[in-house]
Amino acid sequence: MDPLKYIFEKPYMSSRIARWQVLLAEYDIIYMTRKSVKGSKIADHLANNAIEDYEPLNFDFLDEDVLVMEKEEKSGWWAMYFDSAVNVSGNGAGAVIISPEGKQYPISVKLHFSCTNNTAEYEACIHGLEAASKMKVGKLEVYGDSMLTICQVKGEWQTRDEKLRPYQEYLSKLAESFDEIEFAHLGRDKNQFANALATLASMAIIDCGAKIQPVSIKIRNSPSHCCLIEEETDNDPWYTDIKRFIQHQEYPSGASKIDKRTFRRMAMKYYIDGEILYKRSFDGTLLRCLGDLEANKALQEVHGGICATHANRHMMARQLQRADVIGPINPKASNGHRFILVAIDYFTKWVEACSYAHLTQKVVKRPKMNGAVEAANKNIKKIVQKMVITYKDWHDWLSYALHAYRIAVRTSTGATPYSLVYGMEAVVPLEVEIPSLRVLMESGLEETEWVKIRYEQLNMISERRLAAICHHQLYQRRVAKAYE
Repeated sequence: MDPLKYIFEKPYMSSRIARWQVLLAEYDIIYMTRKSVKGSKIADHLANNAIEDYEPLNFDFLDEDVLVMEKEEKSGWWAMYFDSAVNVSGNGAGAVIISPEGKQYPISVKLHFSCTNNTAEYEACIHGLEAASKMKVGKLEVYGDSMLTICQVKGEWQTRDEKLRPYQEYLSKLAESFDEIEFAHLGRDKNQFANALATLASMAIIDCGAKIQPVSIKIRNSPSHCCLIEEETDNDPWYTDIKRFIQHQEYPSGASKIDKRTFRRMAMKYYIDGEILYKRSFDGTLLRCLGDLEANKALQEVHGGICATHANRHMMARQLQRADVIGPINPKASNGHRFILVAIDYFTKWVEACSYAHLTQKVVKRPKMNGAVEAANKNIKKIVQKMVITYKDWHDWLSYALHAYRIAVRTSTGATPYSLVYGMEAVVPLEVEIPSLRVLMESGLEETEWVKIRYEQLNMISERRLAAICHHQLYQRRVAKAYE
């Protein structure tokens, strides 16, 4: 609150403030509330009162060609993160030691004695350093979210609390057992693993002398039931009885009249071509019946191979257009590349992408209204992130990600970019290992017949593209209608 407004408008005041009001009253002061000043008035005032020896500001940015500053990677250094937890359930200390290769060694200790937050932080750091010393670590970087502990160990702050001095002395003695050691402070959001270990130790009920095996954390990218396949006990596929009934009209042994009637009704949904059994879907498509080994191979290819993005194509419905750049990507790839140049055909949605170590502004001309391209870049990054094994091999998987994007049906056109460019659908490697119906049909054709069919497909490509244009226009109308 403004003090002058308080003095002149408050009816009842204390003795000192009342004295100030009396002293100011002889000057006939009237309080007026300040009004907002428009920017144009300030600009007019500055223009009318220009300074003669005015020097314009220099807005040039030094080293404008530098996009990012990278920190040198220290080779042979280990890292340790520590944290503590003090709550109603108990006290705990947690630390995680990370090797130069990225292997993590978690440490969790339950403290069966009363301690404060600061002493618990020292306990966590000391237990982590003791474990690192036993592992014969030479160079160690220590990270913690306690500013007090880090600054006191580094000597930047004095240790006045008598309870913390023994901890600091012992911690300094432990630090001397390493060849090189550095302490650094970081935020809580970057220290969540150590915090989870400390919280786990504080809340767990552990008897004295009990030893708990190391906790193993697995990463799954799909639900547990998605790869559920019943085991085949008799080494025959699940559709053997259906196939035998269609071929020889033989029922399974021990089938009752009700089972036979159900079996006949079920067999009407299947179709056999030679020795291969197919099931008719609701739209008339023939789906090949697979055994245990074939189904496992198909699931691995669909959920983890080059077709992994098909299962998530609804998340990638936002389309790309024209050209844009992804980067700089940190850390850079093993070949030194940090940028991905993405280009796309506006109509067919065909994507091309290449990685580069350096890019200049002259190479990429960004058109106006480029928000869709930025959204598409996020999709490309999501695809690559699902495929990479290590953080430096993303450039090796870029071509596989592009292939998966090209053979996926686009929502706006209702067709795959591959079919709009080449006039036919791409053949997935799985279709060669487990022949699909179209592969089996084309394998029996002679070369002249296959060339004739291919020529007809190319002649029909204009019709396919025209149908895609109509589908795209209808899609735009539906979207516009939904948002109006």
